[in-house]
Order: sequence, then C-alpha cells, then structure tokens
Amino acid sequence: MSGHAFLQAATQAPAPERPDWEPGEPAAAVSQIAASIIVAALLHQFARRVPWPRPFRRSFLLVSAAAAAASYVGLQLLSMGIEGLFTGDPLATRSAHRTVELRLLGLILWAVVVGITYSAEATARAARAESLAARTQLAALRAQIHPHFVFNALHAVVQLIPIDPRRASDAAELVASLLRTSVEEDRDEVPLDDEWTFVSRYLEVEHIRFGERLRVHAELDRALAGAPVPSFALQTLVENAVRHGAGQRVAPTDVVVTARGTDAGLMLRVWNSDDRTPTAMPTGATGTGLSRLRERLRYLYGDAAHLTCGRSADGGYEAVLVVPRRRSVA
Repeated sequence: MSGHAFLQAATQAPAPERPDWEPGEPAAAVSQIAASIIVAALLHQFARRVPWPRPFRRSFLLVSAAAAAASYVGLQLLSMGIEGLFTGDPLATRSAHRTVELRLLGLILWAVVVGITYSAEATARAARAESLAARTQLAALRAQIHPHFVFNALHAVVQLIPIDPRRASDAAELVASLLRTSVEEDRDEVPLDDEWTFVSRYLEVEHIRFGERLRVHAELDRALAGAPVPSFALQTLVENAVRHGAGQRVAPTDVVVTARGTDAGLMLRVWNSDDRTPTAMPTGATGTGLSRLRERLRYLYGDAAHLTCGRSADGGYEAVLVVPRRRSVA
C-alpha cells in the first residue's frame, strides 16, 4: 500500500467508540465522591469520640448501629444535595443501580473508616501504656539505685569514725553533697561531664577511706563532655570497681576510667587491677547495682546498649558499657 493510500485509509477509519455516560451520571459520580469524603470524616470523629469499650458493653452496639444508620442516610442525602447543585434538581429520581451503589458505599465506609480508626486508637493506647509502664519501672529502678549508693557511702564514713574522726567529718560533708545530688537528680540521662563530676565527689569519699591504696586515672575524651549517659551509670561501675578492687585487697588498687566514641556509640570502660585468681573474682553483672543498671539500659535503649563485665586480658577486672550515640543534653 502506498503512503497516500495508507494516509487516506487512516483518516477514513472510524474513531474508537467512547463509553456513553447516562444522563446525570457525571454529576452523580462527583456527588458520591464528595459525600463519601464528608461522611468518612464524620465517621472518623465518631470512632475517636466513642472509643471501643473495655470491657465490651452491649449499649455500644446500639450506639454503633444508630451511627451506622445515620451515616447511611446522611450519605444519600448529601449525595443527592450535592448532585442537585449540578443538575438544579435536588429531588431527581435516581436509577436503581445508583441506589444500590450508595448502599454498598455506606457499608464499606462504615467498615473501613471505623475499623481502621478503632485499630489505630487501640495501637496508640497500647503504645502509651507500654511507655508509661516502662517509665514507671525506670523510676522505681532509679529510686532503688540511690539508697544502694548512699548505704555504701555512709558505710565508708562509719568505718572512718573510730580511726580518724576528722576525716570522717570531712567524708560526711561529702556524702551530704552526694546525697543532695542523688535526691534532686530526676533525669534519665545526664551529660557525661555532670556524671563525672558526681563520680569525682564519690571518689573523694573513697580516697578518705582508702588513702594511697586507691589510685584513680581518668581518660575521658573532652569532645564527649556533653554526650548523654544514663544517670548514675558511671558511678555504679566505679563503685563496683572500688568495692571489688580496693575493698578486697591490701595492695594498692588502680582504677582506670575511660570514655571514648566508637562506631557503636559511646563506650565507658572501668578497669581495676586485681591479682586474685579468676575463680575468686566476680563474673558477669550479678551485683545489685550492676543488675539494676542492666535493667535500666533495657528500658532506656532496648537492645541498642549493652554491659559486659569480667576479667580483662591484662589480668584485671573490667566493666564495659556501650550506649547509642545521641544528641547532647543540657
């Protein structure tokens, strides 16, 4: 076929048939969509204002049935009213299949909108309840850590009284300062610098008790001064090192506190020299303070933080805490 003949055949070919709209059908479609949006919004508000009862009450069925009927009638009236704005005849008779479509649409809207809203509300309530339970448990654990620390500090003062009353008096003043901080501190996380300031005061008390038998070395990256750490976490690790180090030995004990950033987050390491045999040394986080710290980590960070304790490769004892890197706290 020549190009001219092909062009002539193409221009003479009948155009594809378009589906014919029934009279008033475009207006009906637009009105149904608009009415559906309005009714869906109203159903959403209903489901939020009338929550699913716990325990379930039969009166809720009556309220839901009344709301379903109202939404069904409202959908039809809204659709007719909006269609009337286009056609100028709000009382126009609808075809049978359009009436059936509206009934199905009403049922679908009720099931989908109300069902999704109740499901979302239930999920939100469960999340809020879980968060509240976690924070309540965390507050309880924090309250338990404070008396544990205070008991050990006061015990150090009591031991000094018959030996050196003047040093015991100085230690008592330091303990009072520490007690005030521990009572007033209600944050779950504090800047590393604040935590180290608190630990330094605690170590002053222990220095009064142990004297030259306790030697502390700090290796803290100053760039991490504002990095958040769990409150009293470093203090718990240092207290554990002092108790199992200097508290169990006559020879001098070195305690090394290290803070540095890693790919996993912020790492706190507390090491103490210990010449005991491995079988005589504590293993794992089994102490009261360490066990409670492990629980706090679980509530604060889930699986993103971990604490390991045990004998180190160089013969001492170490506790290593890694927490996820987060924004600085004030």
